[in-house]
Amino acid sequence: MSVTIEIRPVPGRYIVRASGAIIGETDRALELVEGSRAPVIYVPREDVAMALLDATDRHTTCPFKGEARYFSVVTPEARLENAVWSYEHPRAGAEAIAGHLAFFDDKVRVEPR
Repeated sequence: MSVTIEIRPVPGRYIVRASGAIIGETDRALELVEGSRAPVIYVPREDVAMALLDATDRHTTCPFKGEARYFSVVTPEARLENAVWSYEHPRAGAEAIAGHLAFFDDKVRVEPR
């Protein structure tokens, strides 16, 4: 089965919110569509408060994007375990998401502003 990956800039400004706190804001978001899966918004690291992210030991491998590493979000209100992932060295075809973060939407909200 062949899976296509499409990555494109999304217009507008996005807010990243965890436990009610704004932890990021960008107008440089990317949308990744993998096959028939729901689109995922990726936000540049520079536009996220990285001081609130704590790297975890979790790693997973996607045959199309490569190895993902995970981060927990730590705010005064909560610790959201493995709520964020990043492909440090994505495979060919997904290079555009290098240096970007994605968020599990049941833990962190990425909302258009």
